[in-house]
Amino acid sequence: MLQPKGIICPIVTPMTDDEKINEKELRLQVNRLIDSGIYGLFALGTNGEVYALSTEEKMEVLKIVVEETNGRVPVYAGTGCVSTRETILLSQKAEKIGVDALSIVSPYFVAVSQEDLYRHFSTVAKAVSLPIVLYNMPARTGNNIDYTTVCRLAEYGNIVGIKDSSGNFDNTLRYIENTDRRLSVLAGNDSLILWTLLAGGKGAIAGWSNVYPGLLVSIYTLWEKGNIEEANQRQSSIRPLRDVMKMGNPNSVVKRALNLLGYNVGPAREPASGTSPKIDEALLKAFELYK
Repeated sequence: MLQPKGIICPIVTPMTDDEKINEKELRLQVNRLIDSGIYGLFALGTNGEVYALSTEEKMEVLKIVVEETNGRVPVYAGTGCVSTRETILLSQKAEKIGVDALSIVSPYFVAVSQEDLYRHFSTVAKAVSLPIVLYNMPARTGNNIDYTTVCRLAEYGNIVGIKDSSGNFDNTLRYIENTDRRLSVLAGNDSLILWTLLAGGKGAIAGWSNVYPGLLVSIYTLWEKGNIEEANQRQSSIRPLRDVMKMGNPNSVVKRALNLLGYNVGPAREPASGTSPKIDEALLKAFELYK
């Protein structure tokens, strides 16, 4: 069973100016990221604008990423939906396409209890054979997956980890300290990569690895070698980029950054295009620090 680790990139979904999937650029980004040493690709995450894609578009993205990756690194597919039924259907379609693992965000829009969450994730786990990484993102879903629920879900062998995008490090520590040690706890906040590793986590799904993959990967590799001081320097160096994210929709800012650096990934799908003179100015100023 796959054990998620290292820096996994939640790859953006390149689009043309009329918001259609840009297959050529998506293939280019897959190869660019793999060549940069990334440990895995996570298609259809927040940075992949999964919330704005139709089911047909989601399948198109997965087919392209799986084909172009060609087994070089694991491909994770974001298949979490509001309903358990739809999540299972999408997960089974992704499994047939050939992804290596699923990343399933907690249901959003609906208010659910921890018992509801347990029933949701356990039902999905029983319906598929692929490894599953739970995805905790309460700021956008309105639902936090409590560590006690993760403890219960660990009884399912194909639930292999959890990505914590809560931004609450104590929540991450609860996952690390008080759940099954076989689970890979992954940072979902780029500012907490090193600290998650030092606490016993296994890596991160890091949005800025789309932009500077080598820099983000180096945090992990330096930690792995025991060079904590230099790893901390690399970790601290991404703060200016993180600060720009606060100026708009975070994943739209990441996509805009790629465009400004010359990668033809196109606009984020409206209504969150990410285009703003102030954001452009702040990004260009931040880029000067990485020359």
